[in-house]
Amino acid sequence: MTAETPTTDAATYTISISDPADPRIADYRSLTELQLRSRLEPERGLFIAEGELVIRRALAAGYRLRSLLLDEQRVGVLADVIAQAHAEGWDAATYVADRTVVEPLTGFHVHRGILAAFHRRPSLAAAQLLASSQLLLVVEDVNNHTNLGVIFRSAAALGMEGVLLSPSCVDPLYRRCVRVSMGEVFAVPYARLEPWPAALQQVTSAGFSLIALTPRADAVDLRVVPARARRKPALLLGAEGPGLTTAALDAAQYRARIPMHHGVDSLNVGVAAAIACYEFGS
Repeated sequence: MTAETPTTDAATYTISISDPADPRIADYRSLTELQLRSRLEPERGLFIAEGELVIRRALAAGYRLRSLLLDEQRVGVLADVIAQAHAEGWDAATYVADRTVVEPLTGFHVHRGILAAFHRRPSLAAAQLLASSQLLLVVEDVNNHTNLGVIFRSAAALGMEGVLLSPSCVDPLYRRCVRVSMGEVFAVPYARLEPWPAALQQVTSAGFSLIALTPRADAVDLRVVPARARRKPALLLGAEGPGLTTAALDAAQYRARIPMHHGVDSLNVGVAAAIACYEFGS
């Protein structure tokens, strides 16, 4: 349903909120405070999704809804979800408020007027992902949520089967990362690879060819990486700016670069990931 006005049934199941300090909507408080939310959300076992498409993708991926917070003019957009939550006895309230309540609470202008809190799942072990995949991305020190969101969207679109993250990478379920990935972070399994960088040996021990993406002069053209390395590739990406650490480069079996022109030294890590996924993905 995409109607902009509430249906009678959906409106029946909503709870009106008039005070931003109402403790029932504490999950949504201070969404722009990055350090606070990065600590609080994993501790509480939740994450926040923004917008109809992202929320529906989280539900389709099997994440359990914790609550909805909707602008009163947007209830009809998720009327079917609200009705299903009531019919199936989900422990997930639907809170409704106008923007004068929502914006002071969240700390930003909610353009779509649609937010949801979801329960996190237990973390996947790196060994599980290594055992079940043939095409992987391995990401070191990416601490920009926008870049990580682009990486996940590219991984999903271009056939990668999983993403391994160094311990210092940001949370893939942080709201901005989820939004930039258009909810595709839910479609690609991921795990933390620890300890770093010693655990990179687990990748090669599992039969993967670890291919470091780097602009270094000693790297080969991405397009001529040998066939034996393409049978089970794990593409290793570093952070924007510094790139891969020396330890990560040393752990890789191959070094590959994307040829540059006009004096450009490198690409944004999200763009580089998309090109590499296209080259090696299924």
